[in-house]
Amino acid sequence: MAKVLITGGGGFLGSHLADLLIAQGHEIIALDMAPLTKVKHLKDNPKFRYIEADVLDRDVVDSLVRRVDVVYHLAAVVGVEHYVGDPYKVLNVNVNGLQRVLHAAQLYEKRLVFSSTSEVYGRNPKVPWKEDDDRVLGSTQIDRWCYSTSKAIGEHFCFAFHKKFDLPVVVVRFFNVYGPRLDRADVGRVISIFAGQALRGEDVTVIGDGKQTRAFTYVSDACRALAAAGFEPRAVGKAINIGTDKETTVLEIAERMAKIAGKGSRVKFVKQEEIYGSSYEDIPRRVPDITLQREILKVEPKVGLDEGLRETLAWFRTQMG
Repeated sequence: MAKVLITGGGGFLGSHLADLLIAQGHEIIALDMAPLTKVKHLKDNPKFRYIEADVLDRDVVDSLVRRVDVVYHLAAVVGVEHYVGDPYKVLNVNVNGLQRVLHAAQLYEKRLVFSSTSEVYGRNPKVPWKEDDDRVLGSTQIDRWCYSTSKAIGEHFCFAFHKKFDLPVVVVRFFNVYGPRLDRADVGRVISIFAGQALRGEDVTVIGDGKQTRAFTYVSDACRALAAAGFEPRAVGKAINIGTDKETTVLEIAERMAKIAGKGSRVKFVKQEEIYGSSYEDIPRRVPDITLQREILKVEPKVGLDEGLRETLAWFRTQMG
């Protein structure tokens, strides 16, 4: 069994990854600036240790990377409200935080899995997206693209370290992961915003016409693939999409969540500018080719959309009292 460092280990994805890896017998160190909230159920587990510190702190990162066998770098600034509200923070943490971890991994010769995003493909109209497909982005004057760019720079650094130093790196690109412990209701991603509205019986607000499509991936499926990326030899040096290839419109998600919540919510369409101003551009379709996930990581998505939404809404319901 391995000793594992998860940066961002107190967040949504990091907390679920810690659960899975501990169940597999590994020992976990989680590094995060967030409070213990999402991993409080692990605080007394002898296989889990939580370090509340900044991923930009070189001394902390070096000391932790030195002690482990595998590093999962999940620490990042995520969320549309941050892309358009504080692009400097997005770029600083996402780019410089990764460099800090990469240098430590190279120094101590540790395997690193970098958490990237489907956002790197931008608005490429050719779907489903394969890992070597082109990136098609908007203007750098549109703040919305700073997150995509920060993760793409991170990928370039990972592949450069792999080429120059033979560092064993794996890049994984997530597609709309959702589930319990996501964000708090009404904040962050579309699922958490819809959840708050639907559970209160309010109108569920869909931006634009709702015809935008996404591949919504339940967190347990995503974590099975993520965990495998840290230990599968054939994954080294590759970028691998993690998600489901089932395409769903945002409107359909809104309607399903309203129905499951059972509070009588209706769908309300709102203009994009009313929510995000002029610094945001939406992506009409976002769907992965998951051939490498299936062939290299041996992971097939198992959790259907209705089942995943029920579990997610049940969690939000407990959080909202």
